[in-house]
Amino acid sequence: MLAEYKRRHEQVWPEMLQALTDTGWRNYSLFLRDDGMLIGYLETDDFQQALRLMAATDVNERWQREMKPFFINDTGRPDEVMERIEEVFHLA
Repeated sequence: MLAEYKRRHEQVWPEMLQALTDTGWRNYSLFLRDDGMLIGYLETDDFQQALRLMAATDVNERWQREMKPFFINDTGRPDEVMERIEEVFHLA
């Protein structure tokens, strides 16, 4: 399903892109390894607030339903079970 996941991200809905921008997500990237490991990177002033604001949008609810089949997790939507990874180095 990796190829299909990549294809869907080539055509992210315009209203989803606008919602991400409106809720404070900047410089957002996803990286996908051949074994399925997915890592997202974003910049925001307040990560928890950005998550809450995005979760409250209708477009996010629809997008998460569309993306759920691509994830193994059965305990929630993909955006509800993401794990934050500690940054240990940053060259600015």
